Amino acid sequence: MPNLRLLFFSFFLVFFSVHSQEDTPIARFRRYLQFKTAHPDPNYADPVSFLISQANAIGLQSRTFEFVPSKPVLLLTWSGSDPSLPSVLFNSHLDSVPARPSKWIHPPFAATLTPDGRIYARGAQDDKGIAMQYLEAIRNLKAKGFTPLRTVHISYVPDEEIGGIDGCDKFVNSKEFEDLNVGFVLDEGQASTGDEYRVFYADRPECMIMEQWRI
Repeated sequence: MPNLRLLFFSFFLVFFSVHSQEDTPIARFRRYLQFKTAHPDPNYADPVSFLISQANAIGLQSRTFEFVPSKPVLLLTWSGSDPSLPSVLFNSHLDSVPARPSKWIHPPFAATLTPDGRIYARGAQDDKGIAMQYLEAIRNLKAKGFTPLRTVHISYVPDEEIGGIDGCDKFVNSKEFEDLNVGFVLDEGQASTGDEYRVFYADRPECMIMEQWRI
């Protein structure tokens, strides 16, 4: 019996050690990359469920809108200490451009992590990396006890790669968007290997032009 208990205890330690190692920013990012969201047939349901689970884990509110069937807009919310102020919106898109496996060294949705620390996957830079960075930044701030003055929203929209007509366009023209009282919007940008980042103002603002943002 003592040996059996020792064996069970060893298994318990190993299991939870491996599990905890997998729950890291890199592991979460790779999981998000493995959802096949490439056109012409992007899978939206699974990544939305994953993002909601991540939001729940760090105490964010979540709402899903379907202005067009099967094309969800996910909205995550971090309530600020003064919700009367105009809110901040961080935007990201769920979809990615087509991926032809024959053109790839690594499978495009395997999220292969190489020994030199590189991750290969369709959508890694455009723009699933940014999508996860929003959540990881909030996770870290919450862990330090920070509460924003303004309410912070994160939107995940479909169909950006094909014009955003059924995604961002429908969202910004909705009553749901108007109710957010958005004062500032930050969208995707370019990846950087250092600590310097290029900033663009109104770069290819398809859905912003359609709505003029009303702010």
